[in-house]
Amino acid sequence: MPSYTITVNGLEISFKTDADFERIQVAQALLEERFSELSKGGRYISREKLLTLLALGMADDYLETRRKLAALEARMQELLERR
Repeated sequence: MPSYTITVNGLEISFKTDADFERIQVAQALLEERFSELSKGGRYISREKLLTLLALGMADDYLETRRKLAALEARMQELLERR
């Protein structure tokens, strides 16, 4: 399993994963973009608060995506049963 070291919001992180480097780079870019959005407005937000807000936002996105997937799967099942 390859290991990677990336920097996100000034924090160096090392980890191992089966994901390829391109996937890691896309994820890193998304995190940096979200950090940038959260820290807009010129006011100081601690790194801990930024990380917490980021985690909450990403968790919400994940849960919403799961909900939409479940709805799509239910709709597909409905359509298959009509046949």
